[in-house]
Amino acid sequence: MAGFTVNGQTVEVRDHHEHLLAALRDELRITSPKDGCSPSGQCGCCTVLIDGKARISCQTSLEKADGAEITTLEGVPEDERTRMADAFAAHGALQCGFCTPGIVMRTVALLGRDKQTTRDDAARHLGAHLCRCTGYVKILDAVESLALGETSVAITAGGVGGRGTKYEGQALTLGDRGFIDDMEPAGCFHGAVVLSEHARADIHAIDSSAAMAMPGVVAVFTAADVPGELRSGLIHKDWPAFIPIGGRTSYLGDVLALVVAETRAQARAATSAVAIDYGVLQPFTNPADALATDEAAVWTLDGNMLSRSAYSRGGVDEAFERATHVARDTFQTQRIDHAFLEPESTLAVPTVGDDNATESLYVYSGGQGVWDDRNDIARMLNISTDQVTVELVSNGGAFGGKEDMSNQGQTALAAWLLGRPVKTTFSREESFLVHTKRHPIRMQYEVGSDANGKLLAVRAKMIGDSGPYASVGMKVLERAAGHASGPYVTETIDIEATAVRTNNSVCGAFRGFGANQAQFAMEGMMDRLAEMAGISGWEIRSRNVVEPGVVWGPGQIMDDGSLGARACLDAVKPAWDAAEAAGNPVGMGLGLKNSGLGNGANEVSRSTVRFDPDDTVEIRHCWTEMGQGIHTVARQVAVEELGIEADRITVVVDTTRELGAGQTTGSRGTVMGAGSVADACRNAIAGGCEVGVEYEGVYVVDWTNSINEGLENPVIHSTFGYAAQLVELDAESGDIAKVVAAHDVGRAVNPLLCEGQIEGAVHMGLGYALSEGFPCDENGKPRNETLRSLDIIRPKDMPPTEVILVESPDPNSPYGIKGVGEIGLVPTAGAVAAALHAHDGEWRNELPMRTEKNRERASAWQ
Repeated sequence: MAGFTVNGQTVEVRDHHEHLLAALRDELRITSPKDGCSPSGQCGCCTVLIDGKARISCQTSLEKADGAEITTLEGVPEDERTRMADAFAAHGALQCGFCTPGIVMRTVALLGRDKQTTRDDAARHLGAHLCRCTGYVKILDAVESLALGETSVAITAGGVGGRGTKYEGQALTLGDRGFIDDMEPAGCFHGAVVLSEHARADIHAIDSSAAMAMPGVVAVFTAADVPGELRSGLIHKDWPAFIPIGGRTSYLGDVLALVVAETRAQARAATSAVAIDYGVLQPFTNPADALATDEAAVWTLDGNMLSRSAYSRGGVDEAFERATHVARDTFQTQRIDHAFLEPESTLAVPTVGDDNATESLYVYSGGQGVWDDRNDIARMLNISTDQVTVELVSNGGAFGGKEDMSNQGQTALAAWLLGRPVKTTFSREESFLVHTKRHPIRMQYEVGSDANGKLLAVRAKMIGDSGPYASVGMKVLERAAGHASGPYVTETIDIEATAVRTNNSVCGAFRGFGANQAQFAMEGMMDRLAEMAGISGWEIRSRNVVEPGVVWGPGQIMDDGSLGARACLDAVKPAWDAAEAAGNPVGMGLGLKNSGLGNGANEVSRSTVRFDPDDTVEIRHCWTEMGQGIHTVARQVAVEELGIEADRITVVVDTTRELGAGQTTGSRGTVMGAGSVADACRNAIAGGCEVGVEYEGVYVVDWTNSINEGLENPVIHSTFGYAAQLVELDAESGDIAKVVAAHDVGRAVNPLLCEGQIEGAVHMGLGYALSEGFPCDENGKPRNETLRSLDIIRPKDMPPTEVILVESPDPNSPYGIKGVGEIGLVPTAGAVAAALHAHDGEWRNELPMRTEKNRERASAWQ
């Protein structure tokens, strides 16, 4: 036994815990310290005070903790808790909130010192913490305000356009609003996955007898236990929940078994005792090789071409003959992990009948589409969807990485068969191996202009490594193709984009969704042409930017929504002129990004509003809250339409109503969610807002066309967001001195949250440009295994970022809203590359630009 004081109470805990964090969470049920990476201690989410000093609890052994005084957020004096919660909420210093309690504890320690805490001092000390959402700007705003003794007033936002706090902001700050791994129903078992040791191997046998004999183990489930469909998927049902005996693995994230035990530690310990007999095969890790061979990289599938998207407009060859300037280059982007701070977690709770048979399941999921989760779970268990309810527990970040099922299916299976609650939470290493990544794409570009820099022709050929399973890989490459010419007008265009199946990590949705890869290349082409034409990077963009009435890329005629592109460009012009006048190297990028799926999809969003007897108002919608603020948007729209106080409103997302709209993806949640909530509120008003009546609202986008339909002027997307970003360097060091980000959001539903989204996207975009990567070796094994190895930019290295909100309304969307979640990193890499070229004269065509170890293997693309 180990003994120490926790929040003023003397406790004794069993000494088998791996570290202090496990003892706090698993035995003492103190959940404000979060587990984002244990035991590596690289995220800071589990920070507590030990004898008054901030310490990482997953790096603290029970031996070191013995006799110590431990303080968690639960034990901080209530007036200090309130002060912290109000400051963080008022400054917009949190989004998903998973990392926030650890940062708050670091702040408590900093403010408890004998000296004044400055902003720079805070940035240095917060280097122990990762935040993937905020970009740290508003976190440092909050800490600086607290250090100065200021009293922050957390104002709840009113209607549309109101600046105010995030829904559940204070509770998230203090760790009081739990995540799935914080939930522990009575009698809960714990699951742990057994993953493949080889990216491509035949499974000859699975022997779980030794694991079953280990302490606490109650079951080991494999594919043989699945009563229904083995495979799930968002577009193609090709992703197995388990690889069966006689099957073949296709990447290192394939699940072979799920061990279920009385405790998490017991389940994890037993995974190594499950014996697998492999027949190891050579994996396909080179996309070009995979395309060239007749041998399938993926078990049961024919061919390795996942998709091909192509279109052309006008006579490209003739246009190149007329061109005065022609730029040609090949660009390579890298695979990247989302690095959301909350690893994937699922809790499944069964309802058991009098005959001890499971009758139904209630599943808590952090997925980006809980109706899709429900449907695939029901298919896997061979039961009706009426027997499965999935409730969204707002997750700790996703960025696209929680669209596909992770451990929902396996956990639901275990709970269904055992008749007991089961929770499975991935370790950071398991999360890295299982979930999707950003596509690495190789792009050959050729762009021609006249003597004045006006575009005449764009030709691009792209090949993307999609890993083994479809996920949404074909749509990512389709989106890259559609956005290949950026926000510019070109007379002619010829584009081809191919997604290839390999045995590397699966690739799927990730913030930007192909648009940022393509526009890194296109922005590089614009800067090369500007130099040839003897004009500035700003000027060549000004001469070619889209505007109403022009034909864009695949042939879409742009509407008044495109006015935002020019507005963003003009918004950064003063900063451009100032940087040039100061003699500082400067570069810029201009980008566009669709809001909504488009490409012919029939998109339907449903919401409900109900007035309850206790004077509260319940809003239900179909979108996942993952830090971006969709719950806040729903509440503000309800305030706008109903004229009620925001504090009366609660927001719920679960599958008890048929509201599902698929995945929360494509920067469409705010646009479509606002539309359906507004419609529900208007229907409620028309119906007299009767107590107990649930009024439904619908918002539909069904007027887009597929890029592959061959139409002369297709409407590929209903709405676009635009952004111009300027990167200014220090003339001597070449370091980034400043970022200016002008973003057209159409209408800012909540300016505070909009700014935070942009700051966070700029942070992620800078990492994409300079340092981050998740490369695989020739055996399909990721070369990075820890958060630190990803090389995410830390607080002290985040440059000052000025956000300019541009509101150029979209004529097709409610309130004129445009999506802001993804566009924030679309122009960033191009702007960084241009600034570095201005500094040293070298063109960059490969990402990341500085951390070479995180680039793709050159041999994997030749």
